Amino acid sequence: MSRIGKKPINIPENVKVTIDGNHVTISGNKGKLGFDVHPDIIVKKDNGKIVVTRPSDTKSHRALHGTTRAILANMIEGITAGFKKELEINGVGYSAILERNRLKLLLGFSHDIYFDPPEGIRIVAKRSNITVSGIDKQLVGEVAAKIRSFRPPEPYKGKGIRYRGEFIRIKKGKTVGG
Repeated sequence: MSRIGKKPINIPENVKVTIDGNHVTISGNKGKLGFDVHPDIIVKKDNGKIVVTRPSDTKSHRALHGTTRAILANMIEGITAGFKKELEINGVGYSAILERNRLKLLLGFSHDIYFDPPEGIRIVAKRSNITVSGIDKQLVGEVAAKIRSFRPPEPYKGKGIRYRGEFIRIKKGKTVGG
């Protein structure tokens, strides 16, 4: 049996879980999230816990079992605490500014880049730091990856947008002379 899938998920007191057939809805003080569970996977609410089970030991059911449990656990964590990703901007003249609800990135191109965050995502920009936060883990990661893709860090000087704490190996470059 899956080591991740067999662990029950504790439901905090301020979180409400509704299971309607294959659709699970989790709501709390930060918002509401929904997820459609695969028809073969069984999700039950039992004594303040969510239990995920699978009908057989086939490879596809084993994969779905752990994945479904992890997604439901992330939904509960997002509703209670939320998720955030932090990005750093390195480079002379590179910066990020928040204009109304729109992110304006100055990344050394001939034009500015404007990014409108999707609903449910909050962006905070302070010159060379960007914080992306929200209750949906997948959406937060997706938005942070999209912002990083506008100018990924290059390997010679390390200029670009990187995740906080990300290590970029710097290449040596050409040597002059003979």
